[in-house]
Amino acid sequence: MAPPSSPRNQFDEAYFQRYYEDPGTRVQGPEEVGRLARAVCALAAYWGLPLEDALDVGAGPGLWREALQREAPGLRYTGVDVSPVACKKYGHLLRDISSWRERHRYDLLICQGVLQYLDDEAAEAALGNLGAMAGGLLYLEVLTRRDVREVADLERSDTQVKLRTGAWYRQRLKTDFVMLGCGLFCARRAGGLFYEMEHLAE
Repeated sequence: MAPPSSPRNQFDEAYFQRYYEDPGTRVQGPEEVGRLARAVCALAAYWGLPLEDALDVGAGPGLWREALQREAPGLRYTGVDVSPVACKKYGHLLRDISSWRERHRYDLLICQGVLQYLDDEAAEAALGNLGAMAGGLLYLEVLTRRDVREVADLERSDTQVKLRTGAWYRQRLKTDFVMLGCGLFCARRAGGLFYEMEHLAE
């Protein structure tokens, strides 16, 4: 979700209805996020990475909370969002990832569909805050220029965003993370060991 400084003044009821709740117009629903959470949890188990807690940044309707409860029972979930509507309706904490961090490091960070709403300075600050709070895996999904040209369903995707290249993000992520592919990154401080073909060359 976008911070208060973004061009969008408010992520209101209409926004969440269109992009998250209406099956005819939403980008993803519970089934898609459920499959994604299952894959992330399975890979964490395969790599021997703990999953005791998760921070969901821009948590929106809380689809990850429901999916993680199924895939990792007992996992402590924290959802944050900059939208007062989302926080009130779905029970998240009101936080702006471009200006907020805490000392705790999470086993899993989720940042899905957030960074494209931030300008360059705020997005870079957000990546730094994610790096500081990462104790294990990060799942990152962000719309890029190439996505809009070649992949995204433009009738379902919000394109009133700040489009950058994938390289812009990778350049800033590599300080704190090992790039594993498929949107997954592992905090360098986690000490994970990966075969050469399991991660992207730097």
